[in-house]
Amino acid sequence: MEEQPSFFERLSDNFGDWFFLDGTIGTWIRKSANEFVRFLIINYGDQFEAFSDTLLKALIWLENILEGTPIVVLLALLGLLAYAASRRVTLAIGVMFALWFVGALGLWEQAMQTIAIMIVAVMISVLLGIPTGIVTARSDRARSLINPFLDLMQTIPSFVYLIPAVMLFGLGKIPAVLATVIYATPPLIRLTDLGIRHVDREVVEASRAFGATRWQMLTGVQIPLALPAIMQGINQTMMMALAMVVIASMIGARGVGETVLLGLQRNDAGQGLIGGIAIVILAIIFDRISQAAGARAQKHRTVAH
Repeated sequence: MEEQPSFFERLSDNFGDWFFLDGTIGTWIRKSANEFVRFLIINYGDQFEAFSDTLLKALIWLENILEGTPIVVLLALLGLLAYAASRRVTLAIGVMFALWFVGALGLWEQAMQTIAIMIVAVMISVLLGIPTGIVTARSDRARSLINPFLDLMQTIPSFVYLIPAVMLFGLGKIPAVLATVIYATPPLIRLTDLGIRHVDREVVEASRAFGATRWQMLTGVQIPLALPAIMQGINQTMMMALAMVVIASMIGARGVGETVLLGLQRNDAGQGLIGGIAIVILAIIFDRISQAAGARAQKHRTVAH
């Protein structure tokens, strides 16, 4: 006579079914996500294509300007930008030498492609991040609603949201830009929110007592006083955008990240090292310029007080 399974054996066998450990929920999420992407492609494919074409034209236009500008002129413009941000000749000379060294590594064209992608991604991040940060700073309800999405954007692996981006826009620079925006925007939103919330209440109340409207208080008091925090957010956005260049190269974005990727694929440590050095140099250049601009904003804030 066959022995009947005990109560605990039956409990163990059915545990997965009772607590949905058989993958039912995962299957439902996977099918729902696929259906949603398919719905977008079928119903809004033309709009996505028009948006992609517009953004691609702007990106290629910027790349052509950077690649077509004589190296000496571009170095001089970068030096002037660094001097305007810091009022320090040493920093201007340093960033000029650093960018020249990237060209000396044989990666000038790739560096211009990376800078173009980064500039476009950072501009989109600023257009989205600062207004969203203002909204969250002025509304606790909006902050509580948006914060979970910011956590998700910062923690979810980049390849996960690259999949729908590639499905909607195909391989190339556009999904790379969008993935970079998703990854790099949250710090700007958080720091804009934090900077505005930490503006001295007495200053805000004084402006209100003098009859300033909410818009006047925002543009004339809160944003200027929160500018150092906002600049720090832009700095973090730039750094995170550069951190995406290798991943972006995997979907056809090219740039310096492609050099690292080829070094990995060909088991060429030297090529990978050159690409890594170039990425570090670009990160240092933009970090120093944005940090200097933020320091000047902080100094002006201190003088104003």
